[in-house]
Amino acid sequence: MSTVTRPATLDEALSGLDGTGALPRAGGTDLTACLGSGVLASAPVVDLSGVGELRGVDWLPDGSARVGALTGVGELAGDPGLAGAYPALAAVARVLATPQVRDAATLGGNLLQRNRCWYLRNPAFDCFQTGGGSCPARSGDHLYGVVVDQGPCVAPHPSSLAVALLAHDATVLVAGAGPSAPPDGAGSSARPAERPVADLYDGADPARDHVLAPGQVLVSVSLPVPVRGERSSHRRATGRSRSEWPLVEAVARLDCGADGAGPVTRAAVAVGGVARTPLRLPGVESALAGALPGRALGPEAEDALADLASLCSPLPSTGYKVDLLRATVRDVLERALGIPPS
Repeated sequence: MSTVTRPATLDEALSGLDGTGALPRAGGTDLTACLGSGVLASAPVVDLSGVGELRGVDWLPDGSARVGALTGVGELAGDPGLAGAYPALAAVARVLATPQVRDAATLGGNLLQRNRCWYLRNPAFDCFQTGGGSCPARSGDHLYGVVVDQGPCVAPHPSSLAVALLAHDATVLVAGAGPSAPPDGAGSSARPAERPVADLYDGADPARDHVLAPGQVLVSVSLPVPVRGERSSHRRATGRSRSEWPLVEAVARLDCGADGAGPVTRAAVAVGGVARTPLRLPGVESALAGALPGRALGPEAEDALADLASLCSPLPSTGYKVDLLRATVRDVLERALGIPPS
């Protein structure tokens, strides 16, 4: 049985992780499953739940927010301040998993969870992530795999919150020693480093679902100053209506002026379930310039939606995701713009 330590401060947590082989535990919803299935070998556990500086929402004088990595998904879903300032993030948090899981799961845990590939989760198979030299899903059963092929592994990243935060241009704060630590940084003395949320992931690395090194801890997520009058929407395509991992999901944020009724001056569109990492869609974003709430999508947007197929290199069993990606992005754009269903 794994030994568990419960530090009270971030420095204590980093010391417990530095060079010890210990595993950090936040809500534990994914770690428990990974240990139980053999995805992770038994190891000491550093329980972060008592580190108060990793929890809660802090509002800065300019109106931006800092959210601790241990903040619960249920707290994100139910916080009226976050819902008003960052509606896409709150919308995503409200539909994750089940109420019981949302109460236990954390923001950081959702961003850093392992993928859901059934070959990874089955101890009878070896893959890149368990020390093997191949991806059995690529030549095997990959019905829920990627349609945008970024590298050797074909398991989509499962974090829905990462999709929302990517659309919100969020950054993350990481503490602890790692390959990119400053020369004078070691263990608990390593200076925390801020990076875009997209930099947590590397689709070309088949061995890991995120880039944090052993001994590093995700401290917080920073969200920029809210956009007044922002129009946003989130949509996920799933095989069943509740408690399901999305086949494709999309988040759209549209700046239509302070009253939300003017033409689009800036758009952010992000998708998940289609690649090893969450993705932004810059072609779609730029094509939305000038779009008007309540009006049908213009020819530029229609062309950008059609061009999504050029991003895709489907596997033999994931060709259905090409059309599903296009339809999901269209749906989220029309919802954000308030376009009535046809």
